[in-house]
Amino acid sequence: MEIHQSSRPSVPPKVAGWAPLGLGFRPFFLLAALAAVLLMLLWVMIWRGRQAPPAYYDAVIWHGHEMLFGYTVAVIAGFLLTAVRNWTGIETWTGPRLGGLALLWLLGRLLPWVPGVPVWLLIGVDIAFLPMLMISLAGPLWQGQNRVNRVFIPLLGLMGLANVLSHLQLNGMATGLGDAHRVMLDLILLLIVLVAGRVLPFFSRNVLPGFEPVSRPWLEKASILFIGLIAVAELLRLPLSAMAVLWLLFAPLQLFRLVGWFERRVFDLPVLWVLHAGYAWLSLGSLLYGLSLLGMFTPSGALHALTLGVVGVFTLGMMSRVSRGHTGRPINVSRPTASAFVLMNLGALIRVFGPALLPENYPLWVDASAGLWVLAFGLFAFGYVPILLRPRVDGKPG
Repeated sequence: MEIHQSSRPSVPPKVAGWAPLGLGFRPFFLLAALAAVLLMLLWVMIWRGRQAPPAYYDAVIWHGHEMLFGYTVAVIAGFLLTAVRNWTGIETWTGPRLGGLALLWLLGRLLPWVPGVPVWLLIGVDIAFLPMLMISLAGPLWQGQNRVNRVFIPLLGLMGLANVLSHLQLNGMATGLGDAHRVMLDLILLLIVLVAGRVLPFFSRNVLPGFEPVSRPWLEKASILFIGLIAVAELLRLPLSAMAVLWLLFAPLQLFRLVGWFERRVFDLPVLWVLHAGYAWLSLGSLLYGLSLLGMFTPSGALHALTLGVVGVFTLGMMSRVSRGHTGRPINVSRPTASAFVLMNLGALIRVFGPALLPENYPLWVDASAGLWVLAFGLFAFGYVPILLRPRVDGKPG
């Protein structure tokens, strides 16, 4: 069972000689899983004062940058390089070209830790990845029959510009614009809104006999419009009250959207309920973020509702679902993987609400949520690294 039906006859991809480079999800989900564990462990050590951050970055900025432009972008790359082939029926990068793209991402993570690396090289390698990803996908997306898919080309371009902005701001430039990391988070949420509107109804329809999810055209357009406006408002640094209104209007729209896709049997399949849970965090996180802008909730808690809650939970579920479907396996996940889904949500709840309820125990909440994140992705890596490294069980390419 694949991500989405193609808009044209499927073109069988060339079979790469090495399974880990057979299709985009393989190297990038592997890198994302390992990065999720290592980056979080490093962050805890930095936060606790046991490890200095890379010389180029401030500690908090490094953490935010690597979670957004490191881990999350790797998941995005793996998903799109796989999904675009299905949506268009046109082959995406595999083999050496895919390996080179993965290596570029990896160098962006490693170079800041290498003593003596010129700053220009560090910046150049880091900002090169998203444009290269966009270039790799532009041909198939533009040639595909469904023009709606082309929206991912400018979206990746905007993400690349957000990365450029982050480096400018880190070097004391472009300070009149909104925080680049917040803008990037908004763009990631926009991508999740777009992807969820396709995959959640599609997945549910295919595994829940007799269920027909409800997608309302006006609601789909309103959801995209509001998160787009939020990104623009963040970039232009509009008054906090104006941004709060946008977030507080966006929140119930996402809950209403999710209700149309929900059916009680969703809870019977962990790989399905985790995606619904991730999207439910979008509604809750948007509400909390809007309240935080009005001084009615902790800013850090609201931010982590969107990062750990939405991005963390949704991407973990998506990697599990895509990895199973595109290696010829049934979508039922193992108990350790289902446990990872629970642990991720528990970690998000602790990080979001723990400091709000008992602020004096703030270090405990941070350590506990980070530990649950590491444990969740450790369980995912344990179960999925072998899957990602081996050929499909049905003998098909990819």
